[in-house]
This record gives sequence, structure tokens and C-alpha cells, in this order.
Amino acid sequence: MAPTGNAPVSSPKLGAGSIPVPWEELQGSCSWEGLLDPLDADLRASLIAYGELAEAAYDGFDADEKSPHAGSCMYTQAGLLAASGVSHPEYYTVTKFLQATSEPRGQSPESESTAIGKALFVQQLEKPGRTNWIGYVAVATDDGVKALGRRDIVVAWRGTVNILEYPKDVEFQYKSAAQVLAGDFPDAKVRSGILDVYTTNNPVENHIMPMIVRNSARDQVLAEVRKQVEAYKEEKTSITVTGHSLGASLATLNAVDIVAHGYNVPGSRSEQTPCPVTAILFASPHVGDDNFKSAFASFADLRALHVRNAGDKVPPANENMDVATVVLHIDTDRSPYLNLRPNDDVTRHNLECYLHGLAGDGKSIARTLWRPHLIAIVTYMWCHALCHLLCCRLILPWGV
Repeated sequence: MAPTGNAPVSSPKLGAGSIPVPWEELQGSCSWEGLLDPLDADLRASLIAYGELAEAAYDGFDADEKSPHAGSCMYTQAGLLAASGVSHPEYYTVTKFLQATSEPRGQSPESESTAIGKALFVQQLEKPGRTNWIGYVAVATDDGVKALGRRDIVVAWRGTVNILEYPKDVEFQYKSAAQVLAGDFPDAKVRSGILDVYTTNNPVENHIMPMIVRNSARDQVLAEVRKQVEAYKEEKTSITVTGHSLGASLATLNAVDIVAHGYNVPGSRSEQTPCPVTAILFASPHVGDDNFKSAFASFADLRALHVRNAGDKVPPANENMDVATVVLHIDTDRSPYLNLRPNDDVTRHNLECYLHGLAGDGKSIARTLWRPHLIAIVTYMWCHALCHLLCCRLILPWGV
């Protein structure tokens, strides 16, 4: 989570490499083989661009509990991307805001669902009808199609706005993943708190009797994805799902759900093949068990790349627990602009820190590569009284 910088910082442009990489390979068609070490310039730019779209889900969120609009988006659909400092807001148009609720009613205070709800939501959910803004769906504009090479449908999920604190004795609680896997993998399980946020319908009261409508975050996003796939069924289209922290966990569920239920398949009259679905994940915690990991890997049209920072303690230490098909390691401790201490866990987990690391990590650590997103991360440090973590060689305004 990070505030919007005072001014947008341009990301490296697509096509930055000497030989442009086809968009299909950037989306994982070859499992990113040969693109990770060293990190390909086009892939670097693509990952940063999706990271910015994930960051917009943080920057647009009204996390002030005292605000009359707490829990909502501070911007309109048309204004979100530009207001959040996305480098190329003209490449996408937001078509749908996503709302989520959870199951705090009747849950034990020590449950995982309660802990996750407190981390994700500022508008408390004890009463029926309350939701929080959790992300958005966007579609590439005609300008975006020219830059990207296809019509890209993006789903961006917001992550935690409060530090996720589990009670001392809580253990990971699991539920069947059959709902998102179309029932084909009965033994697969995912963490219950994450599944609750994704699938919980919201009670709606009327004058006669309470009722449940199908308005979960899952229902909203699947309906919008289907709508956009149908709208562009005669074009080359991709679906990219992205998120950071618990938002990455939601993105994981959403990506496999889209493929398992065929929401990436154009209408019967279309000559296009199923849209490839790619999950671009940042700092994802543990999502599901080994059976879920196997199920995720079984879908031919599904790929996932997980960016992990070396000092971030949120992703599982055992990489075998990582659902993503490919892991990209970065190390922000190597940045010449940061002075991170061993206990600076929150900063290492911050999405702007991740994007700063992506901009400069790899075989080359030249200062010119680290500079993109420097303004954003300096702004974050300033607003959170963390300027001591910045390298003393940086010239900052007096009084910081």
C-alpha cells in the first residue's frame, strides 16, 4: 500500500529490448523461458505496467475510517488510472468497479476470515448491505491495442490496507476449491478467508424479508469478463489478472476460475481460440494446498508469474507451496537508493518497493535502471515517516 506520487513516473516503454518479444511470450506462452535471467527489458516493462495497474487499486481506495466514503473508490471509473499515476492511462479504460464483502457475522474473532477481513476492509461488515471496493476490470483502448498488440482485459485486485495480524493460535483454515475449479478437482483446497472474500454474497434487506442476491466479487468479475470477451470476440484478446499481497491471492483464485469455467472462450460463432489467461502476482501469501497447485498447473490456457522480493516474509518460505507456475526473484536490498534494515518488513512488502526493485534488479544494477518509481517510493517513505530508510546520498527537500 502506498500513496500516489506527486507526479507520475514513466515506466520503461514496451519494445525496450533490442529484439521485441512477442506479446504471447510476455504473457507466458513459453513459461517465460529465457526472459527471466537476465530479466528481459520488454518483460520488465510489462510487469511494471501491470504492477502500476495493481497499485491503482490501492491509490484509489478511501482507507480513512473517519471518511463518510470510507471503503469506496475516491475516483470515477474514467478518472482512476490517471489520478493514480499509471504511466499510460490512455492504454486502458475501466469498465467495472468490484465490491466485496466477507463473513464476519458469526465468525470467531480468532478465525482466519476475521483476520483477513480486518486487513482488507475499513468499512466494517457486521451489518447487511456493507461492502468495500476491492478492485476493477479494465479493457485496452484502441491506443492500448496498438501498443500491446492485442485487446487486453485486465482484472486488478486490491490487497491489504491494514497489517495482517493473525491471533497467536490461529492455523490456516481450508475449504474445498470446487466452486472455482468447476468441481473437477474434489480434493483441492484453498484458504478459507481468501475464498470467503471472493465468493461471499451480500445480504440485501427489503421491506418484506431479507434476501440473498448473487452479487459476490466472484459473480461481478466473471460477468464483466464474459461481457468483454464477447464484445471483442473477433479480436486477438488476452486476460491478465493482477494483484499484490492478499490481492495476489484473489487474483490466483480469479484466474483459475475464469479458465476452469470457460469465461475465456469466445462465443460459438467466433473464429478466435480461447484467450490466454495470465496471473501477474506480487508478494502473494500461501493460497492453497498441493492438490490446488496441481489443478492450477493442469490448465493449458493458464499461466502465472509470481514476483517475490528476497526479504519479504509474506510469501511462503517454502517455494514448493507457491501456486504460480514461474517465480521471479528480485532483491530491493541491492538498491543504491534504499537503506533497508533487517526489520523493515513492511517496506520490503510494499508494492512500490517491488516496482522499484523490478525497475533495477537483474544482472545490471545501473542507477539509471533503479530510477523509475523512485519518486513514488520517496513519497511513500515521506508520508509514512520512513525517510531514514532512504539512502543518505539522495537529496531530499529540507525538513523531510
